Amino acid sequence: MSAGLHLFSHVLVLFLAFCVHAGAEDGRRVYVVYMGAGHPAASPGSLEQQHLQLLASVVSKTRADKALVRSYRYGFSGFAAKLSKEEALAVSKKPGVVSVFADPVLQLHTTRSWDFLRQSSVETDSRPASEDGAPVAGGTADTIIGLLDTGIWPESESFNDRGMGEIPAQWKGKCEEAQDFKPSNCNRKLIGARSYDGPTAEPAASVSVQSPRDTIGHGTHTASTAAGSPVSGASYYGLAAGVAKGGSTSSRLAMYKVCGPFGCAGSKILAGFDDAIGDGVDVLSLSLGASSLQIPDFATDPIAIGSFHAVTKGITVVCSAGNSGPNSGTVVNGAPWILTVAATTIDRNFESDVVLGGANTSAIKGEAINFSNLSKSAIYPLISGQSAESKTKSKEYSARFCDPYVLDADKVKGKIVLCDHPQRAIVPRKAKIGALRSFGAAGMIMIDDEDKAVASNYLSFPATVVSAQGGAEIFSYINSTENPVATILPSITVNKYNPAPMKLMEVLLLVGNPQPDVAAPGVNILAAWPPLNDSSSVPPGKNPTSFNLISGTSMSCPHVSGVAAAIKSWNPTWSPSAIRSAIMTTATHKNNAQGALTLDSGEPATPYDYGAGEVSPMAALRPGLVYETDTEDYLLFLCNYGYNTTTIKRISSSLPDVFECPRNASAAAISDLNYPSIAVSGFEGEGSRTVNRALTNVGEEEEETVYLPSVESPAELTVKVTPERLQFTKNSKKVAYQVAFSAAAASSSLDGDFFGSITWSNGKYKVRTPFVVSSYRRRAASIRIIRGA
Repeated sequence: MSAGLHLFSHVLVLFLAFCVHAGAEDGRRVYVVYMGAGHPAASPGSLEQQHLQLLASVVSKTRADKALVRSYRYGFSGFAAKLSKEEALAVSKKPGVVSVFADPVLQLHTTRSWDFLRQSSVETDSRPASEDGAPVAGGTADTIIGLLDTGIWPESESFNDRGMGEIPAQWKGKCEEAQDFKPSNCNRKLIGARSYDGPTAEPAASVSVQSPRDTIGHGTHTASTAAGSPVSGASYYGLAAGVAKGGSTSSRLAMYKVCGPFGCAGSKILAGFDDAIGDGVDVLSLSLGASSLQIPDFATDPIAIGSFHAVTKGITVVCSAGNSGPNSGTVVNGAPWILTVAATTIDRNFESDVVLGGANTSAIKGEAINFSNLSKSAIYPLISGQSAESKTKSKEYSARFCDPYVLDADKVKGKIVLCDHPQRAIVPRKAKIGALRSFGAAGMIMIDDEDKAVASNYLSFPATVVSAQGGAEIFSYINSTENPVATILPSITVNKYNPAPMKLMEVLLLVGNPQPDVAAPGVNILAAWPPLNDSSSVPPGKNPTSFNLISGTSMSCPHVSGVAAAIKSWNPTWSPSAIRSAIMTTATHKNNAQGALTLDSGEPATPYDYGAGEVSPMAALRPGLVYETDTEDYLLFLCNYGYNTTTIKRISSSLPDVFECPRNASAAAISDLNYPSIAVSGFEGEGSRTVNRALTNVGEEEEETVYLPSVESPAELTVKVTPERLQFTKNSKKVAYQVAFSAAAASSSLDGDFFGSITWSNGKYKVRTPFVVSSYRRRAASIRIIRGA
């Protein structure tokens, strides 16, 4: 497991361990009371008074003042309060309340990555990129990226402000002062930093001094990936050396510290959204989310709530899709107003090879990060896990997996041990490593086809991961000689690896519905890190690093946030939906070997894995056409999703009084949301299903341009696009079209998922819209539609 993913597991375990303690001694805990948009004319002070009055109608006035934790006043109305279960139920029945829910704790979910994206990008114009490959946010607007995360390490060189102009006039935020954080820590790059404290679902012992400073590393890493200033000579102890930079190096950064060692409290997330809206950010980046085991409904999901109101204020919200694959339905942050990002590999490997003794001295490729000090000559005794079995403890198959409780320490000492690691291993890799190290093993070779694309970090312990084929070669050598020997070489950086990008089959795979919108680099990403003196993460004899390599959709999310900020800089009047459309319709579905995107197993990947494809930063600056959606479109989506008119009117203050959900609202109508991808479910192959879309011309052609469609479709489907051409003029910039899906004559009965795309082109721009048609019989029992019906 990568360092980043281990952090997420650690957070979850700690939360579960302390959740019993999370409630206060008097039986009360923090609840979030969501009251929709609030009245647009209300002042922040009057909203807080309304919240106190509502509380006082359930508890005493004295208790109301003490119970109120925080009030949300800028982007939406609501508050967090310390209540009993009975009091929370009473509040939920009050007029104007949309929902009341217990404060949840959500989980935390670069040198070469931007160069790789630049190389794989389909360039449609001559707009500039930086010398190092990232898109330049050098347009007419000065953009601000806000991050809701673990805080920031302001002294990092990635946040220097050399060459940057004055702070944008739109900025209304602040740089908070704390014991270890001063307003002077902010500058023209890091223009704001806030943190949130007070009673939450976290145990009292976990609440640290309120400060924006990052002592975990996650927020520093994501912030520098999104908009870090270029830093020459960056590396992780010599690995991945190069220029570290963000995607939008000219953008400003604002950090909202909503996460701590025990996770990210929902009440703090909403506070971060509320302040970010009032502060004037352009893009919000959230590398966190709910557990895929219990995905909340929109009305009780802090991220869905906060992002909805941010988007209605013109802020693009980008979120990570989670790391909970490979089971279906594991994507989180799937609301259609959020740009949801999956993670892929880049063209860089960290190779740690195995050299065998005897006549065959060729190296067997391994993947890992280790700073092995073993001799480069194969002089260390090599055994398999079976050979180290303790005869008094267990069976051979567990010894083959190197499960610690069945190994004989005396048989392991001084040897390199070959271990098999099955896909559903009961004992995690880290536990096996710890046991072998404590037993005095010289090193470990792990066979793991599933996780080999993520280079796990073993620091100074000589360990590497090989494929099943490589493992078979090593087994064969062990069985062919009386005294097998080997060595494990320290890691080296291998660039221009292909094929890339790939979706990971196990650790980061996101399948089923809903699907992510787009994919971006998220594996072994180098970015800024707090130089904390933690002996468990620093190789012997080394100083703490200022950069770190970690993996997860947490790392892919800020890549897209940086692209979104660059688009906003070039096109300051574009809406969040136009920015999302530009990113999705220009995404590439090819790898650097010009083949279709695959999983790391070599199997074909689908839109369930990567959405519209891998983000293409340069092409996204000039998409030609965009799909636009507004607030009313999203509210009609909620009608079709099942919300009633009364609730929806509370959510939005911009609706006319005459607004009513359509009488024929249904899940099937969700497919007509004007989205850059098309999803149709419940399709049995009888008759046809028609989906409506509309495209807006944002290209340079002001007088007239014509786009023609091309369709890629599986043989089982007939796909008809009407009209056969889209003609845009100076007075007709938005044109609608329809797509009719029906079964091919030879396939009247369909069962499964069918993928394809529709690409509109005028010879200069290509606007690609992927589609998924899913049969009712296969998915009706479990599908939860968000992207389409």
